[in-house]
Amino acid sequence: MRSLHRRNFLITSVAAAAATLAGAQSTAAEPVIDIHQHTDYSGRTDEQMIAHQRTMGVTHTVLLPAGRFYQLEAGASGNDRVQEVARQHPGEYFFFANEVPYLSDARDVIVAGLKAGAKGIGEQKFMVDADSRAVEMLAEIAAEFSVPVLLHFQYGKYNTSFERFHLIVEKYPTVNFIGHAQTWWANIDAKADQTVLYPKGPVTAGGITDRLLTDYPNVFGDMSAGSGLNAMLRDEEHARGFLARHQDKLLYGSDCNDAVGTGEKCSGSQMLATIRRLAPDKAAERKILFENAKRVLKLPV
Repeated sequence: MRSLHRRNFLITSVAAAAATLAGAQSTAAEPVIDIHQHTDYSGRTDEQMIAHQRTMGVTHTVLLPAGRFYQLEAGASGNDRVQEVARQHPGEYFFFANEVPYLSDARDVIVAGLKAGAKGIGEQKFMVDADSRAVEMLAEIAAEFSVPVLLHFQYGKYNTSFERFHLIVEKYPTVNFIGHAQTWWANIDAKADQTVLYPKGPVTAGGITDRLLTDYPNVFGDMSAGSGLNAMLRDEEHARGFLARHQDKLLYGSDCNDAVGTGEKCSGSQMLATIRRLAPDKAAERKILFENAKRVLKLPV
């Protein structure tokens, strides 16, 4: 009787170990790149951020610094902090370079960050027009270093005059631009009201964002934050088609200041679940969660 009990115990233990190994292998086989996180986000500690990312199942994180001023309106810290965290977690954390683009030494600061290993420029969230000289300067640096620029579009505030952004895209065809935030995501809808930052209800395909992603090979979409999640959930039938149509142009990001990594306050984990549910197939899901970011940001993962 004892030997039978011991045999069952051993079988159960071996099965449990095999299941654990299989789960680990499955996780390792499906890495996730989060292209949009911040250090010191709303007072969150490094330990909380790292735990948050791992709880979500993110294997590689890109940290976007603030410029010298404004803290991205989120308490986010700057170039020195993102580099510090990336140095402490090589291969798991990467970083961008950033600065307020109209400062006299903005170019020097951004170039120094790129020479230190930054994989892109941004998050550019400053009070300039989307086709301003400041944005041209960023594009010129990006072209020189072959890195993307990530911009936060918000009507009446950041990178305004979104309807003219295509002029920059056309002027710098070798530079990859990654769009993000409220106005970017509201404009998946051809009937978007520019003053409404979190629109609800059905989407009419063919908005400015939809056309940018369709017409320009150097334009990509950052799916992070409440704005990205809202764009997917407001009209899921449209979202399914949008993910299928732009599966080579979309990059997963969280931009989530939550300290837990699950639940209703964690937009990052909700977006992961939404992409997995609405993507047309597994291949498209893997592009959006990993392959596109690896390619566009040239990450060594």
